[in-house]
Amino acid sequence: MKFLRLGAVGEEVPCLLDESGTARDISSLVSDITPDTISGLTTAVAGIDPASLPEVDQTGVRVGPPVSHPRNIYCIGLNYSDHAKEAGMPIPDEPILFNKSSGTYCAPFDPILYSDKMTKLDWEVELGIVIGKRTFNISKDQALDHILGYTLVNDVSERSWQLERGGQWAKGKSFPNFCPTGPWIVTGDELEDANSLPMWLDVNGQRMQNGNTDTMIFDPATIVSYLSEFLRLEPGDLICTGTPPGVGAGMKPPVWLKVGDKVSLGIHGLGSQEQIVQKI
Repeated sequence: MKFLRLGAVGEEVPCLLDESGTARDISSLVSDITPDTISGLTTAVAGIDPASLPEVDQTGVRVGPPVSHPRNIYCIGLNYSDHAKEAGMPIPDEPILFNKSSGTYCAPFDPILYSDKMTKLDWEVELGIVIGKRTFNISKDQALDHILGYTLVNDVSERSWQLERGGQWAKGKSFPNFCPTGPWIVTGDELEDANSLPMWLDVNGQRMQNGNTDTMIFDPATIVSYLSEFLRLEPGDLICTGTPPGVGAGMKPPVWLKVGDKVSLGIHGLGSQEQIVQKI
């Protein structure tokens, strides 16, 4: 199944996307797609004929983030072998964990916000994991049962704040609108294999990233199990699983986003996004 939310900010309607790409209103079954309702989401729509649900016209309608607002956003650094090589860093022995502020979370077509204090604004196309139920101290074999589904994320980064301001990655990852997410959550049974998905990102129409999740060092099941050793994952939590090569910091010379640039990105089966860099 594909879940999404359509409508103006604060007025989003929870929907599922049927096989024809038609959005169907599921608000009669679940009030919204939130951390409080996610654990019962698939049960609520199980056995329902999508054609029996009201159609939602998507023409000109804003696509909201697929979950109202996650409690936590976790990120895995250097999780693609080819990206680690690009960065000139060794392959990690264990997942590298950092956080993005939940205030970074935004819709897939919202602008990337730019501050005059930024000098090295960068992009990262990433596979996002959406947690489906409370998860703590589980094995890798149990992990997929705790994942509601997968989504597309742009892990926007200000590299000068990340790497040159005391070594704390969260500084360069936590500006508002630094986590465009969506358009959909695709459940694991529909996606089939999250470990072999082509992914891409363009800046102003020029291909910058062209990768595949098959070069991930730690797969989604490993990541979820590993994190659950140290913390309790909650329904709706978002895990950004790393990026393939082609980030601006890896270019020679480096390339940074500027006001007015257009970033487009996608992952096979998970849809696409587009953002314009906008000065605050």
